[in-house]
Amino acid sequence: METAELAELTVFASVAKHLSFRQAATERGTSASAVSHSIRSLESRVGVRLFHRTTRSVSMTEAGEALYAQLQPALAGMQHALDGLNSFRASPFGTIRINVPNSLAPYILGDAMDLLAKHPGLKLEVVSTDSLVDIVEEGFDAGIRLGERLSQDMIAVRIKPKFRFSVVGSPGYFAQHPAPLTPHDLHHHACIRYAFPSGKILNWAFAKDGEMMEVEVTGPLTADSQELMANAAARGVGLAYIWEDRAAAYLHGGHLQRCLEDWCTLEESLFLYFPSRKHQSAGLRAIIDAMKA
Repeated sequence: METAELAELTVFASVAKHLSFRQAATERGTSASAVSHSIRSLESRVGVRLFHRTTRSVSMTEAGEALYAQLQPALAGMQHALDGLNSFRASPFGTIRINVPNSLAPYILGDAMDLLAKHPGLKLEVVSTDSLVDIVEEGFDAGIRLGERLSQDMIAVRIKPKFRFSVVGSPGYFAQHPAPLTPHDLHHHACIRYAFPSGKILNWAFAKDGEMMEVEVTGPLTADSQELMANAAARGVGLAYIWEDRAAAYLHGGHLQRCLEDWCTLEESLFLYFPSRKHQSAGLRAIIDAMKA
């Protein structure tokens, strides 16, 4: 197979994965017009249309779906072979793609990013989302999640730091509503709820002196962003149950105050997970070593 043909097939696989010429171009570090040219060239050479294109969407034809299904194992095998070579390098090298929770991304990747200055050949691509994704299907080298959200077939490494939730409200809110003394008191308060991408609402969990409980709260606002929740709480909308680090700047500035501190003792561990240690690149190994607890 000619080099040009192989290049066209890898471009085709990227467009098929994303169903987007623009996203394929971003992934490959080229322009959308170059991607479009490669696809036209491939379609002309094989004499079959592989994609339906409109100004709004891209979808695969039946022929395109058949080609992609046959190409995936071969391209994956080639990538594994190349990744295997990375293990022989003295210095971490290559691009490592990691999927991380959007609410925690700013606080957990510092040690990994410090590696980039030390190893010019290493690149880190971070995609932040609170949705659970299949890291293998989406082409990630690793993901970061709380322990209870890990798939059983993944290898998981506990990483630092641990996180703790805090219940916070604005001084103005507390001026009008006495601070809750126990989690049961939350039923009498306006609470800002967190919704997972699935639509499930997060219950507020507490522990004190061996007693553990969860509280299903109600309130005027439900959001899928902890930053939005912190901002709303600072505006007096209600109480928020958010990561301690997320609230830190608001607490330091006096815009938020804590309550139920003696009940907010549960610490959450995070894990970096990946599908296999086989052909693990030196770059991923270095990131694991830098982040593990």
